Amino acid sequence: MISTERVKNIALAGIIATTASMATSVMAETSATDKQSLRQQSKAMFGTLPDTMPGSDNDTAILIELGEKLYMDPRLSVNDTQSCNSCHLIGSDKTGTGVDNLATSPGAIKGKGGDRNSPTVWNAGFQVAQFWDGRAEDLKAQAKGPILNPVEMAMPSEQAVEEKIGGIEEYQVAFKQAFGSEDAVTYDNLAHAIAAFERTLISQDRFDEFMNGDDNALNDQELAGLQTFISTGCVACHSGKTLGGHMYQKLGMVNAYPHQEDLGRHKVTGNEADKMVFKVPMLRDISRAAPYFHDGSIETLDQAIKDMAWYQLGRKFDQQQVDDIAAFLKALDHQPTSL
Repeated sequence: MISTERVKNIALAGIIATTASMATSVMAETSATDKQSLRQQSKAMFGTLPDTMPGSDNDTAILIELGEKLYMDPRLSVNDTQSCNSCHLIGSDKTGTGVDNLATSPGAIKGKGGDRNSPTVWNAGFQVAQFWDGRAEDLKAQAKGPILNPVEMAMPSEQAVEEKIGGIEEYQVAFKQAFGSEDAVTYDNLAHAIAAFERTLISQDRFDEFMNGDDNALNDQELAGLQTFISTGCVACHSGKTLGGHMYQKLGMVNAYPHQEDLGRHKVTGNEADKMVFKVPMLRDISRAAPYFHDGSIETLDQAIKDMAWYQLGRKFDQQQVDDIAAFLKALDHQPTSL
């Protein structure tokens, strides 16, 4: 009987072979004629980011404003030192990287810190689930976790959070306005508001401009990097609107990942097949999100590209391939049109 992991690997190998074949013809057409073929290929494999995020239909301006205030407020931590923005930096001008650019993040309690790299909050609501192991189904569920986590914000209970925030007059008013009731300061509503704010964090980049028809949005090296990204099989996992975030995959599918202390999704499911399985990270805005991988062990984008090629594809990219792919990935950097 063929194992589940073996079936997954066979299927993924087929996807890689198919995309490589498709991209070969695209490369030839692009270099010889114009960029339209590559644009159509990209729109089919990736697609542009929509203007709104799933679940945002009923998000009001008042609710989003409350969520932003809570997101930035260190009073959500046990000692008033840690906010959501401490590990997922956005800032008041919305130009932050969405991460703290540390391997792992320090918590509110001195000497304690997390054991995984803090992923970006940009575009997070487009993903299949939240956290590296997918243990939270959506942004609201994710927002509830760090506040009570003893190595993050370290609040002792939901009730303690409600009492602390509910005792602040400005929040009494803001929650009533956002939710329409006197007793609106609940832990559930707090997480709901933070999620509403996070649903506004949709990046803007030159890759979408290219897919929307701008022939000058990407330069020659960035286009070559896009072609290489497709033809070498990176797209097998990093596809969809956020170029990742929509599936789980074993880290070390072809060649074993050297650090296996963290077994990933296995901690959630208990399934043997889920050992070293993690949610595939999104690549939108990836060049600003160093260091890389779930453990933050890789400091540079170039090294991350080389390592992923080896661990996931069994390939050793030459320096030109690395340079070209890195150039393409930098075209995914968030570039706000207005502040």
